[in-house]
Amino acid sequence: MPKAVSAPATRREFLASSGSIVAATPIIGGNTASSARAALAPGAGTSPYKIPIGVFDTVYFHLSLDAMLDKISSLGLDAVEISTGGYGAPKHIPVADILADPAKAKAWKKKFEERNIRVAALNTSGNPLHPNPEIAKQFDESFRQTVLLAERLEVPVIVSFSGCPGDSPSATHPNWVTYRWPPEYDEVITWQWEKVVIPYWREAVKFAREHGIKKIAFEMHPNFVVYNPFTLGRLRDAVGEEVGANCDLSHLFWQGCDPVEVIRFLGKQGAVFHAHMKDTVVFPHPTAKTGVLNFSQDLAKSTEGSVMFRAVGYGHGAQVWKDIVKAYMEVGYGGILSIENEDSLLPGEVGVERAALVLKNVRAELLEGK
Repeated sequence: MPKAVSAPATRREFLASSGSIVAATPIIGGNTASSARAALAPGAGTSPYKIPIGVFDTVYFHLSLDAMLDKISSLGLDAVEISTGGYGAPKHIPVADILADPAKAKAWKKKFEERNIRVAALNTSGNPLHPNPEIAKQFDESFRQTVLLAERLEVPVIVSFSGCPGDSPSATHPNWVTYRWPPEYDEVITWQWEKVVIPYWREAVKFAREHGIKKIAFEMHPNFVVYNPFTLGRLRDAVGEEVGANCDLSHLFWQGCDPVEVIRFLGKQGAVFHAHMKDTVVFPHPTAKTGVLNFSQDLAKSTEGSVMFRAVGYGHGAQVWKDIVKAYMEVGYGGILSIENEDSLLPGEVGVERAALVLKNVRAELLEGK
């Protein structure tokens, strides 16, 4: 297993690096909330069913595997998403042992089965398109090992990032370009997609397909070429239906997307493979003055920026999250609701517990027909 690429801080470490952030009042964006409710008129959709609620294991990296499983069981959660590499680390899974010995794989999986916890996804979110060939190689190897792990463990979903190349063959850093003017930016985007993005993922999807993996779920995330449903669709059309969404709405809220419309749009294409449960506050006054791309560089002054990640229910109210869960039910989503906590005000286990409470409550109301 290649070592995780070193960096000044992971995204999660960066978000948690300040403990003195001014508390934020949950904000419900008027357009998002109202359109979500309007889209789900009474009587719309299919019969509700119990979507499992789980957690991304990175929040429990300070615990052993057994201690983590005990914690998950105590919270009444149904499933887990396991980090296997990329920007994360394989803290709770012995990658080499499992790949070398089927008996070790069986023993590892039995720990989850004994507690009735579903291993729903393996996460190897990295940048295999990185212009530094050594970095790209490490992320590519992590992805391919995760494919082999998923095959052996019979885990149906691999979660990843699409990655981002540089702007030319001589680049040393990724270059995220979203707009095609002036003309040199059009040249960059065209080169990235035609010469790097599509060729790499076409081959990677072929490798996954050969090993029985049919769901590669990309988190639509800034600084990567797949950052919204449009760019996800572009890559899916180019390389195959094995590519779909890790529908992390936290990165779509601040882009102005309506969560229910996103779920329905992707759901109609059978492209919702996974769902990270994470919320976002969009502060109205900074946004009105500086727009949604104003992320504060100093987390101690995060409310001076426009956007902040929160636990589920602390950026948008319970009704919005109820509409979101109902939308997943409507489209027949077969995965889990995987809590990923990056809330600096409710860090670590606290944020998971708060998010789980909101999700369990709205799911119960839907199942009871309220």
